[in-house]
Amino acid sequence: MAAALLDTNAVSDLMRDHVQLKKRVASHPEPIVTSAIVVGEIGHGLSRLPPGKKRADLEVRAQSVLAALSSIEPVTMAIANRYGDLKAVLEAQGLNLYDNDLWIAATALTCGNILVTRDQIFSRVPGLQVEDWSV
Repeated sequence: MAAALLDTNAVSDLMRDHVQLKKRVASHPEPIVTSAIVVGEIGHGLSRLPPGKKRADLEVRAQSVLAALSSIEPVTMAIANRYGDLKAVLEAQGLNLYDNDLWIAATALTCGNILVTRDQIFSRVPGLQVEDWSV
């Protein structure tokens, strides 16, 4: 079994204490990681909220979830090269993913991770192993 890379929606679900996802994360025998791109997306979402209790609570939850992960994968040259190749392949197939989703997919592919996400579009990425742990 491979390490699992959490997509943005999986991290968000953990921040909301999604029971099924928490069980799957707790029982996964391999490391649980995420991408620096996911961290950026979570930060962007939090920054869009007005200051106040809800934002502060979510910031604490985000910090807690991210701190509990085995690692946060940086964008490396290998990932950047995979991103470029992947974008070209998908464009040739008429499939256009958001750039951040492409970076996340390239990270999972390069690192040999299972991508944990609810976004079904990822299942169309060649070679990417995708699992939805929210069900």
